Amino acid sequence: MLVGYMRVSSADDRQSVDLQRAALIAAGVDDRHIHADKASGARVDRPGLKAASPG
Repeated sequence: MLVGYMRVSSADDRQSVDLQRAALIAAGVDDRHIHADKASGARVDRPGLKAASPG
């Protein structure tokens, strides 16, 4: 099973994960296994990254 993770650093609509989602789907990741965060990369609390991580 492939799992995908995408992130943008801006919580507003200036940035979109659309291109990242399209690339993950093209790589064979099922949409149900794609996780996302809209948060700064400096933040350690990223629920989407935690959901995408094993264990």
